[in-house]
Amino acid sequence: MDAYRQGAEQAKHDVRVVRLADLTFPLLRSQGEYEQGEPVEAVRQCQHLMQWATHVVIFYPLWLGSMPAMLKALLEQMLRPGFAFSTRQLGRWPVKFLSGKTARIVVTMGMPALIYRWYFRAHSLRSLQRNILKFVGFRRVRSTIIGGAGNMTSARRQEWLNDVRSLGQAAA
Repeated sequence: MDAYRQGAEQAKHDVRVVRLADLTFPLLRSQGEYEQGEPVEAVRQCQHLMQWATHVVIFYPLWLGSMPAMLKALLEQMLRPGFAFSTRQLGRWPVKFLSGKTARIVVTMGMPALIYRWYFRAHSLRSLQRNILKFVGFRRVRSTIIGGAGNMTSARRQEWLNDVRSLGQAAA
């Protein structure tokens, strides 16, 4: 994440960083809370940044085949009806309030990326792309999968950091 940020800042992009581990917010426990509950201040700040950004980057480690539960919980809190999309449908589909934004998802994992992509069909990554980000209006969502993260040589790690830094410079 730091390499991406450094690349983006070197290219003079405005960057804001949210570290999930630094946030405190409750889990949603019912449909009513999701639809009518008021987000806490930490979530409102994240929503503000989501509205401000034209390009959003999400980094996470693959845990038990998916994104960490706290990331999913934050997305549930942030991307509520009324903020991310309309519950009142015009025609067949909800109105998407985050239209036009782009995103990059970077997933690290212990297994080889090829196995995750081909054998597991990158199911959790594809769900985040299609069922969450594109559902609320993101027009383009690209991904980077970094496999074997725990066993990389320092040379391979440096190659990945350079690649991710380049993505940051291009805001891609």
